[in-house]
Parts: sequence; structure tokens; C-alpha cells
Amino acid sequence: MSQEEVPPATRGKRGVKPSGKPTLKTIAQMTGLAVTTISRALNNAPELAQETRDRVQKIAAEIGYMPDRAALRLKTGRTNVISLILEPDEQIYGFGTSLVTGITEALRNTSFHLVITPLFRNVEPIEPIQHIVRNRVADGVIFSKAETFDERIRFLLDNDFPFVSHGRSRWPEPHPFVDYDNEAYAYGATLRLAAKGCRRVSIILPESALTYTEHLKAGMERAAREAGIAFEFAADVNLGSPTDAIRNYVIKRARRPDGPDGYVCASEISALAVTGGLSDAGLVVGKTAHVVTKQSSSMFAQFQPGAETVPEDFVAAGRNLGSLLLRRIAGETDDLQFMAQPVFDWQD
Repeated sequence: MSQEEVPPATRGKRGVKPSGKPTLKTIAQMTGLAVTTISRALNNAPELAQETRDRVQKIAAEIGYMPDRAALRLKTGRTNVISLILEPDEQIYGFGTSLVTGITEALRNTSFHLVITPLFRNVEPIEPIQHIVRNRVADGVIFSKAETFDERIRFLLDNDFPFVSHGRSRWPEPHPFVDYDNEAYAYGATLRLAAKGCRRVSIILPESALTYTEHLKAGMERAAREAGIAFEFAADVNLGSPTDAIRNYVIKRARRPDGPDGYVCASEISALAVTGGLSDAGLVVGKTAHVVTKQSSSMFAQFQPGAETVPEDFVAAGRNLGSLLLRRIAGETDDLQFMAQPVFDWQD
């Protein structure tokens, strides 16, 4: 008898869902394989044949097998859980959903499961991170909105806990991140506005603490100086402001003699508010005023506001976040950064 088999008398009937909570032993009885083989198959052990892994995983799914997290943690120190920290408003218009889609694609065919940890407005961003690390309720963590000197990144580095941030910090130690080259985006978008004839350009920036705020400012300033046009950073509003506040700000600026005739937008939501404000001020977007914005969903195109768009793929960002975190959990420490580059495809 093969070492991988158990006596036929102990096997269950294939296709009959057992009573009680399914265990590794349950699957072993149904397949004729040893419990150790079942465990390795569920963890995608490469030394096992793909056919064996597929068969075991299919049966486990059919009978509703779930690993005992507490026992797994006691035995291996692992939870097979990855935590994604999201603010409730990050689900709006698909940012959170796109990240989740990409991360789960990266985790497919692994033993890891994704758990969403909410970050509520009255909670400091460091708190869920501290809870996860101190209680070891996950093997790694993913979060967004990285700040210039982000205390979450500092805490995770100091505790040698696996993580990947969506966005970068300026701590001297390298850390895992996935980011979009916002300086290159703002630079290219500003040059495009200059080419369209704009004489003064503006941008609604993110909160000042966020690292990519610096990148957007640097890109716009460099391009405007090269093109010989004026530029400004919107005052009194930012990407977190209500859309009505952004719209009203744009209306007021557009009605002044020195108002901008071109806007670079860092999000679709701000772009909708900007184009609405320009229209309300009597300007025609695409003719007497111009807008360039990032586009991450099909939602923006439905409104056809006359703006030009540059894609930012959050699903791909999620895949990269998941893949880099798996490598970090496996013990890798080098080359764990990914920078997506903007693709400019102007239609003249």
C-alpha cells in the first residue's frame, strides 16, 4: 500500500458531504490520501502533482472545509491571513473594490485569505496596525495613503512585520511599496495643457501630509517652468474636500481675470467637480479651458466632460501589492518596490 494512502475501509463515499465540521481527516477518508498529503495539497506544495492538489482542493471546497486558524497559529506561528486596511470612503467609486480584486488575484492558488480591516474616521491610522502586529492576527498588512514620514511604516519597519504600502514614504530605510509615478503624471499633463494653449494651470492637491502631494507639485512646477506658463496650487480645498466646495472654488477662480484656464486633476471625482465649475463659470471644457485627469474606472467616461484622461490601474496595483507581500512574507527583502508609469495617449 502506498504511503500516501489509507486503508480503503476508512474511506468515505465520494461526493457525500460528511456530517459535522470537515477536517483534514475527513478529506483523507474521502480521497484515500494521508492527512499529511492533504495538508501539503491544500498549501499548494510544489512537490505534489498538480492533479493531486486540484483534486484535494476541489473536495475541500465542496465539503466546506476551513482551516483551524488557532491551531495553525499554534503550530506554525502563521495565520494565513493578509489584512487590507481601508477607510470606508475608499470604497467609493471603486478604489477599494479594485484593490481587493487585484489582491485576491495575487492570492489565488495560495493558502492565504484576505481580510478587510476598516479604518473609521475617529480612529488614528496607526491603531489597526498596532492591533494586527501585537496580536499577530495576520501574517502581513496592506494599506494606502502613505505619508511623507508615515508612523505606520516606521512602526512596521521597527517590528520587522511584513507589509506593503500603496504609496511611498521618505524614511531612509527602503520599504515595500506599490506606487504610481505622480510626478511624471503631473509633468506630462501640464505640458499637455501648455500645448493646448493654456497660460495658467492649477491642480487640486491631496492632503499636505501625503507623499504624492509633493510629487504632483514637483511635476507641475517643473513642466510649467519649462513651458513658460504660470501655475498655482489650489488654496482652501484639497482632494478630500466636498465636491461642492471644489466646484465653488473653481467657479470663483474662473471668474477672476487671472483665473486658470487649465487644470490637472489627481482623481476622477475632483475632475468632475472641476469641469462642472468651469462650465458654470461660462467656460467650455476642451475649447476655452482644458482639463487633464487620471482615469481609473469607466464611470468618468459616462459623463463625457470634455477632459483628457490618463489611465491609472488600481486592479493592477492590487495584484502588485499582493505579490510583493507574499514575497516579503516568504522572507525576501530586496527589490520589493513597484512604480507604475503613466501612459500618455493624446488624441489630437
